[in-house]
Amino acid sequence: QVQLVESGGGLVQAGGSLRLSCSASGSIFSLDVVGWYRQAPGKQRELVAGMTRGGTTSYADSVKGRFTISLDNAKNTVYLQMNSLKPEDTAVYYCKAFITHLGRDYWGQGTQVTVSS
Repeated sequence: QVQLVESGGGLVQAGGSLRLSCSASGSIFSLDVVGWYRQAPGKQRELVAGMTRGGTTSYADSVKGRFTISLDNAKNTVYLQMNSLKPEDTAVYYCKAFITHLGRDYWGQGTQVTVSS
């Protein structure tokens, strides 16, 4: 059984910062491909940032230069540093991890990020 638990969400003013964490537990050897997604009310879930275990990263155009994804393999924890937050960043943020030896994706339960103007 694998569980992903996000934390770090909250309410912040525009221009502020938050750091989200996603800790994985269970039968994990490694988190091989990880990603942060978000879903705003009435909108589809979208990929915000992704990272491979080898360190290759990708970002949605809307967050490039403001968000940074990182992975601590020793702790099986994924982070999303979010700077210069905007009201349009308001959403529920989810982490996802693909674990190769289990052959599937796992999702966290989500954490709310609200950016006030």
